[in-house]
Amino acid sequence: MQQYADIELSLHKFDTGRYSVQFRFSQPKSEADIGLGQDKPAWVELNPESDAFDASEPEPDTYGKALSDALFADPALRTAFLQARASAQGQNLPLRLRLWMSASAPELHKLRWELLRDPQDNSPLTTNENIYFSRYFSSLDWRPVHLRQKGHLRALAAVANPSDLANYKLAPVDVAGELERARTGLADIRLAELPSKGKPASADQIIETLRAENSDILYLVCHGLMANGRALLYLEGPDGKREVVSGDDFALRIKELQNPPRLAMLVSCQSAGNGTGEALAAIGPRLVEAGIPAVIAMQANLRMDTAAQFLPVFFRELQKDGQIDRALAVARGAVRKQPDYWAPVLFMRLKSGRLWYTPGFSSREGGSDYQTEVRYINRARCTPIIGPGLLESLLGPNTDIARAWADAFRYPMAPFDRDALPKVAQYLSTDKGEAVPFDEYEEIVQRTLRKNFGSELPVETANRKWVEPDALLEAIGKKRRESNPMDAYRILAAIPFPIYITANPDRLLEDALEEAGRKPEVMVSPWNATLASRKTIFDLEPGYEPSAERPLVFYLFGRWNDRGSLVLTEDEYIKYLIGFTSNKAFVPEQVRLALSDTLLLFLGFQTDEWAFRVIFHSILAQAGSELLGQYAHIAVQIEPQDERTLEPLRARRYLEKYFIKGANINLFWGRAEDYLTGLMQKWSEG
Repeated sequence: MQQYADIELSLHKFDTGRYSVQFRFSQPKSEADIGLGQDKPAWVELNPESDAFDASEPEPDTYGKALSDALFADPALRTAFLQARASAQGQNLPLRLRLWMSASAPELHKLRWELLRDPQDNSPLTTNENIYFSRYFSSLDWRPVHLRQKGHLRALAAVANPSDLANYKLAPVDVAGELERARTGLADIRLAELPSKGKPASADQIIETLRAENSDILYLVCHGLMANGRALLYLEGPDGKREVVSGDDFALRIKELQNPPRLAMLVSCQSAGNGTGEALAAIGPRLVEAGIPAVIAMQANLRMDTAAQFLPVFFRELQKDGQIDRALAVARGAVRKQPDYWAPVLFMRLKSGRLWYTPGFSSREGGSDYQTEVRYINRARCTPIIGPGLLESLLGPNTDIARAWADAFRYPMAPFDRDALPKVAQYLSTDKGEAVPFDEYEEIVQRTLRKNFGSELPVETANRKWVEPDALLEAIGKKRRESNPMDAYRILAAIPFPIYITANPDRLLEDALEEAGRKPEVMVSPWNATLASRKTIFDLEPGYEPSAERPLVFYLFGRWNDRGSLVLTEDEYIKYLIGFTSNKAFVPEQVRLALSDTLLLFLGFQTDEWAFRVIFHSILAQAGSELLGQYAHIAVQIEPQDERTLEPLRARRYLEKYFIKGANINLFWGRAEDYLTGLMQKWSEG
């Protein structure tokens, strides 16, 4: 994974024409951020309305120098920037430069920041391939940005050429040429196109196609303008004539999508504003606010010959590594001789700058070729611990359930807590009654499965108003395993683990094991007195030893068909940790040894979620946990999200400290399915 140094410049309005500047610099091999401005802020004297920043036809060299002179007038800020850049150059690292204008200073967005010059030699900053420049943008959309593998990406190219453009003195749009450019640029990405088969490039068709295709990229070519402080797009109506769509309405419809695109490329004039009025009213900023984490828009009228040179280079570079800001830097450099090279603007809230991820281990030196795992599998000393990520393809992430509840029940706490299912479930339990979170959880599982997989259900099941979650999943899981040889549960059942530990309440694993001809035994963690008093297979059959033929499935946080065993709310996770520790005597020795003296595979967890943290503390509470350090590594698979792929080396060091001193943690960045596919291939080779 590409490493880089990072500068964030944030500007905050203090008074008319005066702004405080905070500077933060971080490097991949350092745990510390270098800051400037928190205790003694730097200051910028800047009047966006001055003649030096006339927006009509800016002279790049003059405008850029005036803007840079104003930004770096404070000697402390200038020195900090030059030292940070020199540090990055000394380590041969590219420098990510993110400019953030606070909500108190919206007028700064009308300035042509893409014309910034180097404060040392006056060379252009944003055409330098070693400097990745973007306007960092916040959003009220708290949904995490899940990254996909490149091979799974989908795109929509929509080119609007209304038949009556001549009536408005507008040039026709070359539909065939623009679509061909999209096909060439997005060569390895599944592409939907509008217009197509009688479907116009209308607002309705664009939204419908984005929803149906679950598109990651929106490539929109159309005429547009800013009028009376409002963004307008000229799309196609059902009759082929001009359909005028306001930026506010279009952004609202994007916001309402369950999965908005991750990147929008707007080849539309003034889609980032026109340098006058309220720049944030332009469609580009509006789409970022609506939930698209990266938007490339035009802050003026883009020349067609500039677009023809810029776009192929951008898409070619994007295909290399998915690094949006790097691809834009290269593309802007390719059109540096054009008078409007500064027109493309990147608004972004992606911390990593990446559109996709490549599955693999975080460290090449410490990376695994799966040989260690196979060795311990063959010795029956490898234990998978299954997390919520394995259910996401069926139910979506728990964060989506938490947000749906937070909206429906008016969750009053901090916005960033709306993603935490245990916290929102705790609110429901306290405000509505202890049974409500469990009832609501079953209801949302029921609705989601019927909505997304109704066609896969047997008729008698589909026609019943209420079906237990396990019964729905049994039918759906069976078809998925039949159609997909690399289904995660099918792989897990095929590999002869003697003990499986799961943090999920479903019985998909049991079903898969039975299909594979194995006979699983089941036990629920004895985290409360009622569960601790139950007889288990170890009581009923004292000589039982988990094996490949009769593996043990150990449910950490309960099962759907046993409500008293489920752990869902914040209080229950705390009670679980206390109960599991105090009831250690009721945990079979075989399970305790699996947690302390085998190689552990964490599959489908996020490091900051409650389930992961509670499991870690449970493991540390086991006698013999110091033995974990003797293994070559512990494989941890983390579902890729933008904010979690930013600094994998820091995450690795954090886990090493958090888990146990001396443990060798090997992080695999990607979905559990990605990891299991590689493991299965290696294990099959013998």
